[in-house]
Amino acid sequence: MLSLPSRLEERLKKILPRAKDREEFVRDAVTRAIEEMERTGDDSLPESIGGTLHLYTDGGSRGNPGEAAIGCVVMDPLTGKILKEHHETIGIQTNNVAEYRALIAGLMIAKKFRPNRLVCHLDSELIVKQLSGAYKVRMPTLQPLLEEIQELKNDFGEVSFSHIPREENQKADRLVNQALDGLR
Repeated sequence: MLSLPSRLEERLKKILPRAKDREEFVRDAVTRAIEEMERTGDDSLPESIGGTLHLYTDGGSRGNPGEAAIGCVVMDPLTGKILKEHHETIGIQTNNVAEYRALIAGLMIAKKFRPNRLVCHLDSELIVKQLSGAYKVRMPTLQPLLEEIQELKNDFGEVSFSHIPREENQKADRLVNQALDGLR
């Protein structure tokens, strides 16, 4: 049988004192959720609430500008479990636009999990410094993307942006290349 968090288990015990009734209730709830996912074709993970999540994003283009793609990975840092991966092509763009668009897509995906804290890892030092205000955004095409990120930040309790070496961003980088390779 599934193990529930103790707080939830205690609440369930008050409603359904018999263990057999609690097990049947949980089994029915899980069955309904799976059937709904199958009916709607939505196999995404159900929303979770709270905690800290890590978001790894990467964007790239083959040519600058050139065919571009983004990759995002949402991960639970406590378990190391990947909660969601996403990649897509975004047409002809510059590397910087792709980096920004990857972060925007990642924030929108992470929002679904409602973390209290989100740590965003990017291998673009330029983007991290622009987000922190250390560097000004000089390219007019990037300003609306920066503003969209600032707006998305409001959906989280706390958001931080961290520059990491490319070697530590392999999962997101792999997704970018996977999307770009699919164009061939």
